[in-house]
Amino acid sequence: MATMNGFWRFAKQLLEEKTTLALALFFALISAGGLGAGLVALGPILKMMFVEGGQSLHSIAVEHNAKASGVDIIIPEWVVSNLPTDPFAGIALLIIGLLVLTVIGALANFMHQYLSQTLSTKTTAAIRRQTFEHVVRLPLSTVVSRGPSQLVARIVRDTAELQRGFIALTSKMVAHLTRGMAAFAVAIYSNWALAIVVIFLAPILATILRKIGKRIRRGTRGSLQAQEGLLLVASEALQGIRAVKSSTAEDRACNRFAENNDEAVRQELRARTARALSAPVVETLAIFVIGGLAIVAFKLILSQQLEPTEFIVGLSALAVAGTSFRPLTGLINELQAASAPAERLSELLDEQLEERAHPGRRDLPRHSELLEFDNVSLTYPGADARALNGVSLHIRHGERIAIVGPNGSGKTTLVSLLPRLLMPQQGRIRIDGVDIESVNLLSLRKQIGVVTQEAVLFRGTIADNIAFGLESATREQVIDAAKRAHADEFINEMPGGYDADVAEQGASLSGGQRQRLAIARAILRDPAILILDEATSQIDAASEQHINLAVRDFCTGRTSMLVAHRLSTVLSADRIIVMDRGAIIDQGTHDELLQRCDLYEQLAKTQLTPSR
Repeated sequence: MATMNGFWRFAKQLLEEKTTLALALFFALISAGGLGAGLVALGPILKMMFVEGGQSLHSIAVEHNAKASGVDIIIPEWVVSNLPTDPFAGIALLIIGLLVLTVIGALANFMHQYLSQTLSTKTTAAIRRQTFEHVVRLPLSTVVSRGPSQLVARIVRDTAELQRGFIALTSKMVAHLTRGMAAFAVAIYSNWALAIVVIFLAPILATILRKIGKRIRRGTRGSLQAQEGLLLVASEALQGIRAVKSSTAEDRACNRFAENNDEAVRQELRARTARALSAPVVETLAIFVIGGLAIVAFKLILSQQLEPTEFIVGLSALAVAGTSFRPLTGLINELQAASAPAERLSELLDEQLEERAHPGRRDLPRHSELLEFDNVSLTYPGADARALNGVSLHIRHGERIAIVGPNGSGKTTLVSLLPRLLMPQQGRIRIDGVDIESVNLLSLRKQIGVVTQEAVLFRGTIADNIAFGLESATREQVIDAAKRAHADEFINEMPGGYDADVAEQGASLSGGQRQRLAIARAILRDPAILILDEATSQIDAASEQHINLAVRDFCTGRTSMLVAHRLSTVLSADRIIVMDRGAIIDQGTHDELLQRCDLYEQLAKTQLTPSR
């Protein structure tokens, strides 16, 4: 059981639906009770049918009460007096009773299955939601290091596997256990000596199942990891399908998928022997047990120490118990398999979250004076060189600075530190003299608007995408932000206008249109600080003009940091920061830097693209 701690961690959440769980258990017990009552009725039926002279139900009840000891159930006298004295009438009464019990048991079994599967589905949905909410609140570095495909696989695939374990536990296992225990209780009641033999075999069976379960769990964990690789390869190929086709790389993409698919098959097959072996082992053991019981019982019958009817009822009850307990082997295997995704989900949920709001930290007042980067350094995990190396920079409120440099010089890393998407290992960042690590993260990020090179849009309407993260915004506020972002004109030309649907990843819009929607989203937030990370690097001249006008108007009265590849963006800045190898090597105006900074002069000639 220690190896399944991860599974039980999530299975405890089934207890949160107390009413549903209690009703499911109640109907399982009703169903099992009907089975037990039916088996108990088998004894009188056999006596009436096969005992010499054909005993009546009335005489059997009288005989039972006469032989009853302190632990036996006494049939009330008013019941005995009303039982039929004719054997045929007694058999008819018992069979009608069995039919009624069968209908009640079937209805109870349906309700148990219905409620337990409802319970499993709701609990899994809650865990899936909990996992997603945890992932989106993880630090950016954790998300990047694990990879979006791996995280999506755990949110979707692992929770689906966990649900299979819940269904095995609440629906199938409870049903088989209660029915098996009811049948076993009848077997003990009929002849405890026969039933007690089976109990001594339980430890042997448990040992076998534990060893088989370990192998199944390892195979399932490897299979889930391999399927993460499948999802990654498939996502990369389909999201980049244009590049795949234009590079005539379809065969390469198919080969990568095939390699990962073969690995997934290999991991799946690791558990096949254990799964295939479990049922035959248990069945073989059961045959040996029944054979041994038959020999012992036959000996007792010959010596008149055991009535044949008692043996038949006891053996029938044991057979029913065995039939009920037999599927438990497969169900235990399913629980072992579910423990692998549970462990993976536990690992993910144990990751440290960002502290968006901390009772011991104050909210950051709206920025109005100075941004300071004080000797900031950062090294990415696994990297040899620093991404930032002792960067110090002061930016006055309302100043517009452009940051330029070769690829890998640290531009995006620097601006990512301000909203605490990344954390420096050395140095401090202050806003108006307040260290940003000492304030509530939510209050910091509410002051910052970010527009990146790849504008991220989501399925939904145009209006929904502009108001993303600020759902309380009114339609008037959304339209005003779009107008200020120079997006209102093209929005109104679309069928549906602001209610037009946006395709996945904004594929229904041009690059310039996506960027203007991203800028509108930033405008709606009314940030004190604006970060544009190469927001105009991959758009046409018309879109660039619209975006530059929007940025120029919106930047007024705000502090702006513009990571730039376009000359027009650089020339509009109050100051230009030149970075190389994680450090600031110079800063000044365009003309000043052309005269004294060789790297800037080279960038101006080769990388700073003029407007087209």
